[in-house]
Amino acid sequence: MTERVYNVLFLCTGNSARSILAESLMNHWGQGRFRGFSAGSFPKGAVHPCALDLLQSLGLPREGLRSKSWDEFAKPGAPIMDFVVTVCDQAAGEICPLWPGHPVTAHWGMPDPAAVENPRNAQRQAFRDTLRALESRIKLFLALPIAGLDGMSLARRVEAIGRSDADAEAGQGA
Repeated sequence: MTERVYNVLFLCTGNSARSILAESLMNHWGQGRFRGFSAGSFPKGAVHPCALDLLQSLGLPREGLRSKSWDEFAKPGAPIMDFVVTVCDQAAGEICPLWPGHPVTAHWGMPDPAAVENPRNAQRQAFRDTLRALESRIKLFLALPIAGLDGMSLARRVEAIGRSDADAEAGQGA
């Protein structure tokens, strides 16, 4: 019997930094059990160079990463999402498309590392901090007994991961 692959869509406004990092991390740590995707409500059209540099320096997947609209995932023929996670506060407050399949939705908001300006080292550090926070949350997510939870419990636990890493760990037993 083949194990089911879960699709996870990470949403942000510009789809150039946080959601891109999350997509790469999910594809790396998901080890074929989870497939990560990313999109934006108002995509910038290009992935931020600091995101690509960081992923390359850590040997994380970069293939196929591009800034794209979330409309691509609401169209017929698009992969059906099992989970949709917003990673920025602005995207969380926007009216999202209706996702086929009624995925579990959650908000894991965090500051935009691309918004950090001079000096350049500060921006690189912000990208590293964002990647570490996302990696921690994704690992907590991957540890959930997804098949053994009912829909409401699963939604509660995925949402709890975004409140804070400490809160999410405490909520694992809930």
